[in-house]
Amino acid sequence: MQNLKYYLFAFTAFLLWGFFSLALKPIAYVASFDILFFRILCSLVLIVCFTLVFRKKSLVNDLKYFKKLSKKEQQKGLSLTVIGGILLGLNWFLFIYVVNQVNVQSASFAYLICPIITAFLASILLKEKLQKLQWISIIISFIGCSICFLNNSNNLFFALIVALTYALYLISQRSNIYFDKLNILVFQIVIIFILSLPYYFVKGFSIPSNPSFYGYIFIIATLFTLIPLYLNLYALKGAQASTVGIMLYINPIIAFMLAIFYYKEYVNTLQFAAYFLILLSVFIFNYRVLTNLTKKNYKLNEPNIFR
Repeated sequence: MQNLKYYLFAFTAFLLWGFFSLALKPIAYVASFDILFFRILCSLVLIVCFTLVFRKKSLVNDLKYFKKLSKKEQQKGLSLTVIGGILLGLNWFLFIYVVNQVNVQSASFAYLICPIITAFLASILLKEKLQKLQWISIIISFIGCSICFLNNSNNLFFALIVALTYALYLISQRSNIYFDKLNILVFQIVIIFILSLPYYFVKGFSIPSNPSFYGYIFIIATLFTLIPLYLNLYALKGAQASTVGIMLYINPIIAFMLAIFYYKEYVNTLQFAAYFLILLSVFIFNYRVLTNLTKKNYKLNEPNIFR
């Protein structure tokens, strides 16, 4: 039952991200980097205020714990946090750019590739063991993604970079066990904010005049940034990075459906076939996990006449 909580958190995070384009498309008239900057700024203000008001004790405890660590562990903890911040910032910018300047399908395709990369890299870098059934599901996913590639090879570069940045972020944060997950997120957003400043000193600041822009930014910062990121990081405490990575498929499947039925983007038969294969691979990959969780649930809820 405990494990079920972590999987549900991961599922909810990716479910929310699937609807991200609904908040991005209405502000497509603003430059991608400007959207990114205001997203970072709003997220930073919200998460710092929340931490100082409700989680100050946790932050202080983490800082005390950090001082007690050996120099080697301190360096590792800092490195993983900084690397995570850089990867997350790159992923945010590229995703915004692809959704607003390319199309929603391309952004969706990026997260089709991501779980394959995450599961594969986790098995190599983190030594997470994958069962034969899970390797079969990865092969099926690869076939599905290959079909998508044949239909839209022009945007493969962007899809690969978006996918790789988030896959590496997931894997790096699986090893970042030194601090509370929300505190890690605070520091990473600070890092992203600092790294974004040089661009504006060179380009100059531009402030959108449309009031609705800031409403969308607030929604992006809360519903599509802080909440799902925290759920995702928390899920990694009790779920394997490879399994959480595979759940990324929830995101592109929803985005793909929005592209068809809401944004009226053209989709051919081969693309439908590719998404069917990917859905099949998700079920196969998580079959044993879901079966085990169901069994545990049943045993916990099973009536006991000897009680």
